[in-house]
Amino acid sequence: MGYEKFVMDADQASMLAVLLAGVDLSENGQALDALREVGPGNHFLGCSHTQANFQSAFWRSEISDNNSFEQWESEGSLDASQRANGKWKSMLANYVEPTLDIAIDESLQDYIKVRKASFADANY
Repeated sequence: MGYEKFVMDADQASMLAVLLAGVDLSENGQALDALREVGPGNHFLGCSHTQANFQSAFWRSEISDNNSFEQWESEGSLDASQRANGKWKSMLANYVEPTLDIAIDESLQDYIKVRKASFADANY
């Protein structure tokens, strides 16, 4: 296990979360307005439905590179592991510890101490 694998696994888990949410069968989800506006046999890139939905309609990996080969190459030819490496380092560098009420923290620390004392130490 390494930070890169953890980041890549989290990326895949986010894809599964979108998949498990199911298919949007609403009128907007099925792009019925676009079909009515453009009609069969034409492209939908310029229609209002596409313009309104293109940024949120598809899951996009934070690790994969969807650019052209030439752009990928000009940006350093980074593979998924290298991009994951940069991502975890950025996440760690920008981490802000959430605030926790002192009384809650003390209560949690006491609970941990009691639980640890209730069973033998096991170093697996």
